Amino acid sequence: MTFAPLLLFFLGGAAVVFAAVFLSRLLAPQNPNPVKNSTYECGEETVGPTWVRFNSRFYIVALIFLVFDVEVLFLYPWALNLRDLGLYAWIDMAIFIVILVVGLAYVWGKGDLEWVRLRGSSAGSAREE
Repeated sequence: MTFAPLLLFFLGGAAVVFAAVFLSRLLAPQNPNPVKNSTYECGEETVGPTWVRFNSRFYIVALIFLVFDVEVLFLYPWALNLRDLGLYAWIDMAIFIVILVVGLAYVWGKGDLEWVRLRGSSAGSAREE
């Protein structure tokens, strides 16, 4: 089996991307000025520092949401074809759901679903200020 068509497809895609970037740099007007280069928030002038550290819990919650979103992505076509798939599909999806439930229990037990946590620990009863 030859991989030449795959290589040509990849090179063609890369060529299209590089051509688009090159043409946009070539044809787009380059007029930087202080107003264009300033930081803004929804069209409003910023108040205070523009680089603010966000709490990592926002990212953890987003990642957990993506995990369960992907679960729904796999469950929907499985449910539509369940009659045709048989017992093997039931067992396969049961294992998949058990793995996800174990992951949810781990994250929940670790305290990563809590918005307010003890500093320096994974979970606790004391609240940070």
